[in-house]
Amino acid sequence: MTGRMADIRRTLAEAPADLVVERLGTELTRAYGMVETELLQVDYRLAALVPLHGGDPVVGAGTPAWRCFDHQTEVLQDEALYLPVTMRGERLGVLRLTPAPGDPDRRDELAQVATALAHELVAVRPGTDKYAVGARTRRLTLAAEMQWELLPGRSRIRPSFSLAGQLEPAYAVRGDSFDWADDGQRLWLSTVNGMGEGVTASMLTCLGTNALRNARRAGLDLADQAALADQAIYAYHQGIQHLSALLLELDLHSGVVTAVDAGSPRLLVLREGEILEQPLDDQFPLGMFDGTIYQSQSFRLSHGDRLFVVSDGVLDASSRTARYGDTALYRSVRRTRSMAPLEAVRSLLGDLRAFVGSDLIDDAVVVCLDWHGSRTEPSRSGDRQPDPDDRGQ
Repeated sequence: MTGRMADIRRTLAEAPADLVVERLGTELTRAYGMVETELLQVDYRLAALVPLHGGDPVVGAGTPAWRCFDHQTEVLQDEALYLPVTMRGERLGVLRLTPAPGDPDRRDELAQVATALAHELVAVRPGTDKYAVGARTRRLTLAAEMQWELLPGRSRIRPSFSLAGQLEPAYAVRGDSFDWADDGQRLWLSTVNGMGEGVTASMLTCLGTNALRNARRAGLDLADQAALADQAIYAYHQGIQHLSALLLELDLHSGVVTAVDAGSPRLLVLREGEILEQPLDDQFPLGMFDGTIYQSQSFRLSHGDRLFVVSDGVLDASSRTARYGDTALYRSVRRTRSMAPLEAVRSLLGDLRAFVGSDLIDDAVVVCLDWHGSRTEPSRSGDRQPDPDDRGQ
């Protein structure tokens, strides 16, 4: 690590939570002669890059900031350097620096700075509202505030998989949500839809998500995770409210997926350009009846498969004359073949909004998962280890 990088990392670690970007800017001025350091955060809708220190949000795929965000690479334009602010695949936004250094080695160092900034922003977010507020282009509803705080993130990358999810309407979502976790050997993924409206739906989703996490962290198998969450919801709501859910567990080495379908969204597999609808056995939503016993089933992914989970809010969305339905969904899914999962999710929901002609009225959730197969990469000692966390992202 160079002396400059050591100083910058120390600056980031020691900065007050609400002054991380400002202290970084001061250090970059000292070490690299930067005149401007600006963080552009992606907004909740994935539609704007919002300057932290004020100014108009950046919209439009052709802008240098969006090219940097979409392609996750440096962009040089008009003496400015744009760098992705990304942590383990979680895309937070873009760092804009001026003037751009001409030396490629210096730009590489600054790319490391942008990654370090991403890690620090994730670390300090629980202690300040500055970055959550700064990423908004409008006020969130209370239900949406609860839902966004519940999420594990919007994207995740390891050598064996890439994953992304998005909620709509982003600023007013109610009962739809998703959750995931991985341990290097397995990936757990759930999508849920709490019945009801507003805060009632979001509170049900919060109860169900935390019950599923509690069961997963206790080491229960997938069917028992569903049963525990079912009991927790029924004990509280006595069947008056229930939660539709799809629970998946992916073995990251074999590609075997274990699933429990409890009144779930649709599950599609995109394989070599063809869409396969994965049939699952319908079971009761969580909390509908007392003591429901759930059964799991399994299927296998092939290397390079893309898995989509879409809620009924996608299929049932309608314009003045038609319902979105399977035909439009399949067309949108096929169109994403060359896109990264976060771009694929954004593309599908953008197509849906264009079809509807406005923001969505009903909740919709889309999750996209690419399984790359069992991967290895060199450790720092040169040994090869199975699927370690990709710390450079």
